[in-house]
Amino acid sequence: MFEGKDDMSAHIKSSILGQTINIPIVNGKLGLGIWQGIYLCEFREHGGRRKIVLTIYS
Repeated sequence: MFEGKDDMSAHIKSSILGQTINIPIVNGKLGLGIWQGIYLCEFREHGGRRKIVLTIYS
């Protein structure tokens, strides 16, 4: 994939928000609070396919 004109701003936004989150699992469900959620953001104008890697430690 080639770099585009929107790459620099996408890299900055990604570094501010981060790429990794840790979420506890409580009784087989995501341990999120009432007002919490998980959002996936794409900062490039024409983003390609993405993969989500899920690792569960027990």
